[in-house]
Amino acid sequence: MRYQLRHSTKYSYDGTVTVSHHLARLAPRTLVTQRCPWHELEIQPEPVGRGVHVDSFGNAAEYFEIEGSHDELVVTAKSLVEVFAAPHPEPGSTPAWEQVRAACEGEKLTPGSEAGAFRFASPMVPVGPEFASYARKDFTKGRPVLEAVVAFTHRVFDEFAFDPRATDVATPVAEVLRKKAGVCQDFAHLMLACLRSIGVPARYVSGYLETKPPEGQERLIGADASHAWVSVFCGEEAGWIDTDPTNDVLPGERHITVAWGRDFSDVSPLRGVTLGAGGQRLEVGVDVIPLEG
Repeated sequence: MRYQLRHSTKYSYDGTVTVSHHLARLAPRTLVTQRCPWHELEIQPEPVGRGVHVDSFGNAAEYFEIEGSHDELVVTAKSLVEVFAAPHPEPGSTPAWEQVRAACEGEKLTPGSEAGAFRFASPMVPVGPEFASYARKDFTKGRPVLEAVVAFTHRVFDEFAFDPRATDVATPVAEVLRKKAGVCQDFAHLMLACLRSIGVPARYVSGYLETKPPEGQERLIGADASHAWVSVFCGEEAGWIDTDPTNDVLPGERHITVAWGRDFSDVSPLRGVTLGAGGQRLEVGVDVIPLEG
């Protein structure tokens, strides 16, 4: 599938800003199953300086600095992306989850031990016995890791309600588990907490999901949104396999990967600091437009 992406972010400030520094992670990654032949970032007001670097997780991060009085900031990312179907192994053919956990604890540098960096707590994802207990209902003794992941994904989808009013960006994972409600970011963080609490490496993935309007209705401009899901290390042969607890699927051609890290704090699409802003209002619009051919 080929997509045209447009992600627009507008900050309206209550006061006049004189200097601001920002970091954007809005460029889709290049992967075996994904190509991004074209990407650009439009910024108003015009920055006095900008530059791109690759962060420690391999994500493209663009820094920019704005000087001079302004009362709003508009950042528009435009991309062309091609996504290919990702073949998945038969879940029952993957190694037992305990075997994956053990491989990630080794001292010798292997793909498993490298993946092991994602089995620890992070700023927004704690580990603890309550999360381990919740995971072990599906991660039973000797169960193939991908089989357990698929079952766990289905249980989160089945037991948790999608409710944007139930949480906000700072809601603790323990509260999400208690409320059994939230949004895609919450479900991703919850799944990460549970998997890491039993020693299985898992990372947070941010990106987009192609959404389709109801039959007979036109697609609304700006109606799409950023999405989040999880990637789980399933052994050296299978590697990292993505799973989407919000939609109970293993992502394929409709999921577009932008960045990954330990949790949302590593992959925030746009963050920054301002001098003189006071309060601010945020407007975000996302369009994921499938292209013919």
